[in-house]
Amino acid sequence: MQNGLRAYAAVTAAYWAFMLSDGALRMLVLLRFNELGFTPIQLAYLFVLYEIAGIVTNLAAGWIAARFGLASTLYAGLAIQIAALIALAGLDPSWSIALSVVYVMVVQGASGVAKDLSKMSSKSAVKLLAPSGDDGLFKWVAWLTGSKNAIKGLGFFLGAAILGIWGFTASVITMAVVLGIILIAIIAFLPPGLPQGKKGTKFSAVMSKDSRVNQLSLARVFLFGARDVWFVVGVPIYFKTILSDGTPDGNRLAFFLVGGFMAAWIIGYGFVQGLAPQILKAKGRPQREITQKAMHWVGYLTPLPFVLAIAAMILPPEILTPTLVIGLLLFGFIFAINSSVHSYLILAFAGAERVTLDVGFYYMANAAGRLLGTLLSGLSYQAGGLPLCLATAGTLALLSWLSARRLAANPALAA
Repeated sequence: MQNGLRAYAAVTAAYWAFMLSDGALRMLVLLRFNELGFTPIQLAYLFVLYEIAGIVTNLAAGWIAARFGLASTLYAGLAIQIAALIALAGLDPSWSIALSVVYVMVVQGASGVAKDLSKMSSKSAVKLLAPSGDDGLFKWVAWLTGSKNAIKGLGFFLGAAILGIWGFTASVITMAVVLGIILIAIIAFLPPGLPQGKKGTKFSAVMSKDSRVNQLSLARVFLFGARDVWFVVGVPIYFKTILSDGTPDGNRLAFFLVGGFMAAWIIGYGFVQGLAPQILKAKGRPQREITQKAMHWVGYLTPLPFVLAIAAMILPPEILTPTLVIGLLLFGFIFAINSSVHSYLILAFAGAERVTLDVGFYYMANAAGRLLGTLLSGLSYQAGGLPLCLATAGTLALLSWLSARRLAANPALAA
């Protein structure tokens, strides 16, 4: 058990380092290319392949881990992210917008592969190494997910800050060097304890036949779509436009403020995720009751984006900006409870013998939701500005609530 805990700690530490770089990279790319004059739809395109790669990778990663072992997916994730950072440093400002978009899309696609390899490794390790009993599993997965998102939030601020201080190329090279050191350390010191894989595992096994996993995955698609439809392009670009006066110093200040807000949102979201078992008083509660809570909390989430959309139509900027900050922080609190419950339920539903496959399938749905939100973020913001962007988020939250209702009524849930 001690080796198992050491293995889990090593995987978690590597995942933290990865998510720090992932959050920083997202802000670097978004703010840098907004500064270069990219439209909201063009900015969304930069992240499309990242999300498509996540859909494919999560399916394949579950099989790779089941076939070759969890350590292999962890090493591969870190190595691919390092290569992506180095490639991004080769971006030439003199290239045309079309060539730049294609180049960054491909590099971001590689980064998406890297992220989901690392995520699947760490989340699967929780199921295999957590103490027996639902209480222990919920606490461990809530802590891992919450701490990961707090680290990613710090990455958002870090990315905006180093862009303003060091510039784009120096920032991505520095991150690549740091991740390279971490990869060497993990390879050298990762103790035994992770599953080694089974050579007879077939790729066809990645598709889940458990109705609970499928219904939860559908709810996850719309839940993360509801977040990313405002999170990826709409709100950051709105805030950057409001806060910057167009001068170099004004842009630099806007980078810090936008990065600071996005970081605070993610860190707060992660903190609430970690506390979700206590907030829900989940100790000793059966799966059916926790699943009902997933339905209720996404129901609480649904009206909020519609209210903010109305506010965006009628309020002047000096009142709308603080209203958005407060409203989106409340959105983050409710969203974090939903996300934490989902992360627990997928591990509770997954069988130990196919945990990497079920987790991979579920996070494939997660990536599909992010892709949906990313596409709609650029399209809705360019077509109707912030009001349409937020109204679209509300529509997706409503669809997640309808999906969660079906899950809560599933007869296969434990009593």
